[in-house]
Amino acid sequence: MTQWKAICRVEDIPRLGARRVQRPAGGAVAIFRNADDQVFALLDRCPHKGGPLSQGIVFGTSVACPLHNWTIGLDDGCAREPDHGCTPRFTVKIDDGQVYLDVEELDTLALDEVKAAA
Repeated sequence: MTQWKAICRVEDIPRLGARRVQRPAGGAVAIFRNADDQVFALLDRCPHKGGPLSQGIVFGTSVACPLHNWTIGLDDGCAREPDHGCTPRFTVKIDDGQVYLDVEELDTLALDEVKAAA
């Protein structure tokens, strides 16, 4: 059974922007909100050079990395052609305007990537 952690309210995430969630074990999660109020969560690390995706520009269901302008899909974490590579995606649940992330994913997902990059 999935356990969920309340993170923030949808309106606490800037429209066409992001909010960072620091994890105790390292590697922040970026929670994005697009113009249609859809919410997505990715590891806050571009697959190219590790740029902070939370500082990128959100458009449609993508974010442009602020370092080299790679386009990363918010729905799958993957770079768009001609670039390649993916950043891990986190499961998001919205209930009555509250944003939740999966506790197990927060505790385990992509920690090896974070340590390798350090």
